[in-house]
Amino acid sequence: MSDLAIQTDGLTKVFGNFTAVDNISINVKKGEIFGFLGANGAGKTTAMKMLTGLLSPSSGDAKVSGYDVYSESELIKKNIGYMSQKFSLYDDLTPEENIRFYGGIYGLDSKQLSHKRKELIESLELGEVKKKLVGSLPLGWKQKLAFAISIIHEPNIVFLDEPTGGVDPITRRQFWERIYQVAESGVTVFVTTHYMDEAEYCDTVSIMVDGKIEAMDSPDNLKKTFETNSIEDIFIRLARAAKRGDR
Repeated sequence: MSDLAIQTDGLTKVFGNFTAVDNISINVKKGEIFGFLGANGAGKTTAMKMLTGLLSPSSGDAKVSGYDVYSESELIKKNIGYMSQKFSLYDDLTPEENIRFYGGIYGLDSKQLSHKRKELIESLELGEVKKKLVGSLPLGWKQKLAFAISIIHEPNIVFLDEPTGGVDPITRRQFWERIYQVAESGVTVFVTTHYMDEAEYCDTVSIMVDGKIEAMDSPDNLKKTFETNSIEDIFIRLARAAKRGDR
């Protein structure tokens, strides 16, 4: 049985005359924290859409949690978790209502939902605000709740799209402590971030430029290869060579 949670070989996406993702090949191990970096326009959003079953590739091969991105996209969606920075929770629902809503979408029965609701409210210390609308909560609390809900159905892989954008440094650190806990339990974490210090927390980091992966290794090995003490320095060096703008 493969120890890989995600594997791609020559994965490519073309829109007309524009190649958004150009022949990328990655192997992500089970339980690994994989950092997927790239400036705006690099192609990482398009790549994530293919890996999460939202977009069919133009060519190449990919499997996510053992499912083929071409023929088993619906099974991929059912067996992964996903958290977006921009849209993860309904502001006009309470934390409890969001948990029930998303838990139902993920197929949890009433007994499982009741257990998960109590578990999340307690672990996230939301008891005092569980009846308040999510829109009234601080961003940090929203993001922690959104992350918890993204794995409420206990998936093998969770995709986090800039999960700590806009939150304060203390909350960011707490968020990453939770990511560590999830990864230690065997869940694969595929995360995008614009904070280069967060890239240091990943087991493997890849950096996309103009649709291609220009660097991929552990943070320590990348710094040795590029002869620098900073992932940010590597990112800036590679990003400066980009030829296309935002897309």
